[in-house]
Amino acid sequence: MADNYKPIDFDSEEAIMELLLNKGANVNAEGGEYGNALQAASYNGHEAIIKLLLDKGADVNAHGGYFGNALQAASEGGHEAITKLLLDKGINHVSEKSSCSPFLPLASLYSFP
Repeated sequence: MADNYKPIDFDSEEAIMELLLNKGANVNAEGGEYGNALQAASYNGHEAIIKLLLDKGADVNAHGGYFGNALQAASEGGHEAITKLLLDKGINHVSEKSSCSPFLPLASLYSFP
């Protein structure tokens, strides 16, 4: 075994994500049901992975996938803390076609304060 070998806890999704990103994986790669990793993590409530993705340069305003963007995915998943995190990171929550936010109806479903 090499001296610089470091075992990874592959039970940790965050460790796997960090390994892939450190090896050059595209943080904004598109594809799959959710459109990108940030949207998938947002819908599934993986706050640590979201923070990692954002720290590595994930585009908070990327569009695509089933929910359209990460904020909509977090709202649909009922993840208030993640919704607030994305808003704090500057996600565009106003629709380009409307002056009102399309996320307000979703937020009201979860009784966000």
